[in-house]
Amino acid sequence: MPSHLSADRPAAQPPRRGSVDALISQTRRLKGDVDAVRRDAEGEGADHPRERWQRALYDLALHQLNDLDEHLAQLRDGPLPTAAEPEPAAAAPGSLLSRVGSAEWNLLTDEASWSGELYRILGRDPAAPPLTLDELPSLVVDEDRPKLTAMVTDCLVDARPIDGEFRITRRGGDVRTVHMMGEPVLDTDGSTASMWAVLRDVSELRRSQRAVSETRDSLHHRQGAARSEQRLAVELQEAVLPQWRGSLRLPHRGPRTLDLASHHLPASTNTLIGGDWYDALELTDGETLLSVGDLTGQGVGVTSNMTMLLGAVRGMAMAGAQPGQLLAWLNQLLDATVQPALGSAVCCRYRPATRTLVWAQAGHPAPLLFRDGTGRVLNAPDGVLLGATSGAVYGQTEETLEVGDLLLLHTDGLVPGHTGSAAAQLLLGLAPRLAANRTAEDCVRTVVQEFGEGAREDNACVLMAKVTS
Repeated sequence: MPSHLSADRPAAQPPRRGSVDALISQTRRLKGDVDAVRRDAEGEGADHPRERWQRALYDLALHQLNDLDEHLAQLRDGPLPTAAEPEPAAAAPGSLLSRVGSAEWNLLTDEASWSGELYRILGRDPAAPPLTLDELPSLVVDEDRPKLTAMVTDCLVDARPIDGEFRITRRGGDVRTVHMMGEPVLDTDGSTASMWAVLRDVSELRRSQRAVSETRDSLHHRQGAARSEQRLAVELQEAVLPQWRGSLRLPHRGPRTLDLASHHLPASTNTLIGGDWYDALELTDGETLLSVGDLTGQGVGVTSNMTMLLGAVRGMAMAGAQPGQLLAWLNQLLDATVQPALGSAVCCRYRPATRTLVWAQAGHPAPLLFRDGTGRVLNAPDGVLLGATSGAVYGQTEETLEVGDLLLLHTDGLVPGHTGSAAAQLLLGLAPRLAANRTAEDCVRTVVQEFGEGAREDNACVLMAKVTS
């Protein structure tokens, strides 16, 4: 807004009609473009907070362009009439900003002059005299009167421009928000002779802005809740899954050891943590249980089921169940739960006396065996997904290991974007690098550096077991 005015300042010249018409044409083309983009972006039946927020922003942009069109047309058509002159056509229904109303208050004669549009904005009878500056606060809600008084005082005393909003109560109790901009008009000796102002009803504009803010806050709240649940699930899973570094010694069977290391790789997206798990346990007969697997589902609930499953696996293994029988019982357990779930698993028992690995598979990637700088996928026994078939029978097979062998057990999703044989081939391609590693922990670090440092959509677990003697 320009600085305060002089009482003898010449009137501003009206803009050239052709220039304003060109701006109106540009505005209307932009309205059509925005509306087309909005229609293209609309999802069928989508009601996610992000979609609501986008719709609110599109609506706000279109409303503001409509009002820009109106104001340019008003600028082209000339000044608004006073209350005694014929009123122009009313603003289009649904417009965010009504036509601008204007007023001037002469401090020397105590006279006021209002445009016809200002009467409509303030809900006043056009036949009634305009309110003086002292009477104007009678329309304003109690909480906003000090704000209006301060703006007018600063304008009249300190020659400061007015630029602020306040709420008014119209006839019938309708509360509207009004934006007022004004300046003092100075006489020849520099004192304030009068004050002029323009006012517009911004109630619908503020409503649309609130809708944008509320949908944005709802979206942020929903995303924050999802992140909180994800963090909780991650913490629960990390609390459940054991962590090893170094050797797991078998005290009842002499000096033989397995060098174990493991790692859990959480998804880097907002997807909630899944039910991926791994475990290793020294059994009472001197053998070692090794297992990896996953359960369908996401969030805290599947983590709770995973905790139950891990306890069942350990209990059955401690009771002497061999891998094939263990998976069959585990299948019955999952089938009998209140909320049945699908799962996959690999279960192994390592017998250190003979370096024999006995293992069974339930719809899960088979273990990989690395020896002398090369690797291969172990031949898989028969097995189906856990929970997929009631009373399923799981076969088991044996593999004789040698000192220096490295066994890699993993869940789906370890290699981002690849599953099954494609993922296995990429893991087997690490054989030369794994052969150069001294410990199982070094091997896990190599796998994580290769496949775990970028963005991933799925959670994954990897367990390494190296035969040391």
